[in-house]
Amino acid sequence: MQKFSDILLTLDNADHIDRIEIYKNKSIVSVIDNKPGSQGSIKVYQHLWKLFGAITLDAAIEGLDLYSEHTADAQNNPGKHPNIDRLLSVIEKEEPLDLKIIKN
Repeated sequence: MQKFSDILLTLDNADHIDRIEIYKNKSIVSVIDNKPGSQGSIKVYQHLWKLFGAITLDAAIEGLDLYSEHTADAQNNPGKHPNIDRLLSVIEKEEPLDLKIIKN
């Protein structure tokens, strides 16, 4: 299994993103700000948006693969990794999420 840090090197640059807004049924449910500690998630969610256009079931599965070793940690420690928890919830509830990329 590749490490998350190695996977991030393969994803597109996300420095131009200020934040990613996450919507469920057209209502905002969360925001990922582009700041230290969440820059990896910005890259992952941008990648998923480019591939799938939303956080669908397939996107969530892909995202969990990208988070690599952090996925198991999130499953064992609910609440520790909210951006991974969100993907797990999409799979569990089969409720997709929409994304809006806000650029600098």
